[in-house]
Amino acid sequence: MKFIECPRDAMQGWHDFITTKEKIAYLDVLLETGFDTLDFGSFVSPKAIPQMADTADVLRGLRSGSQTKLLAIVANVRGAEDAVLHEAVDCLGFPFSLSETFQLRNTNKTMEQSLDQVQTIQELCVKNGRQLVIYLSMGFGNPYGDPYSPEIALQWADTFAELGISVISLADTVGVAKPAVISELFSTLVPAYPDVEFGAHFHSTPQAWEEKIAAAYDGGCRRFDSALRGIGGCPMAQDELVGNIATENLAAFCAKRGIDLPFSSQKLLEAMQAADKVFRQHGF
Repeated sequence: MKFIECPRDAMQGWHDFITTKEKIAYLDVLLETGFDTLDFGSFVSPKAIPQMADTADVLRGLRSGSQTKLLAIVANVRGAEDAVLHEAVDCLGFPFSLSETFQLRNTNKTMEQSLDQVQTIQELCVKNGRQLVIYLSMGFGNPYGDPYSPEIALQWADTFAELGISVISLADTVGVAKPAVISELFSTLVPAYPDVEFGAHFHSTPQAWEEKIAAAYDGGCRRFDSALRGIGGCPMAQDELVGNIATENLAAFCAKRGIDLPFSSQKLLEAMQAADKVFRQHGF
């Protein structure tokens, strides 16, 4: 099972600015923990996401030598061009919403325009030896009344698989995913596309996280995004954020199921303490 730790998602909507020095110190601890991938920052408009304005500076300050891959979120070709200039960035993540309303709100482009962007970014990634991760945001429904069904999600997954995208993560952006739909999507997609790695990025209330993880895991998903202490969510989605799945809860799920963890309990504890230090200094 792959743990994708998401400090970027935890920090991006935070009310106080977390200094570059604090970010670097926190990410260095996470790089030593044993996560498969660290969603560490984003190359997006600083006006849209001020907390991530120092991503390039943070990247330059990180220790080298970790086996953990670094993933940066981008929202357009320009951001992707900036990201691939940094050799330490292994993966680019692009949020493609299944809701037209949210895609416009999140990236200022329609779904059709965004598909064109994805094609260009995929070519850029292939040329520069990077991996593109597509996040199907609003992947389980949306609050805007835009059309949604599991069939729509399956059709878009097929579109991106045909483009050669090897990692597709279904994102429950506003925490509306139901276990039955989660199960249907993963149990359909995983066997249908053996060359594609499907992931789950859930936002959830504290009461619903386990049923979502269980439905995805039993459907064949083995790649899960989470954030220590369950902090964060999407600041572009709604005012009252639904939090990320807590990494410690995901670890507890693995222990309950007898699934091997990629890190020791001591390393996880150190990472949790580092999260507490950063976010308590800023009002957590």
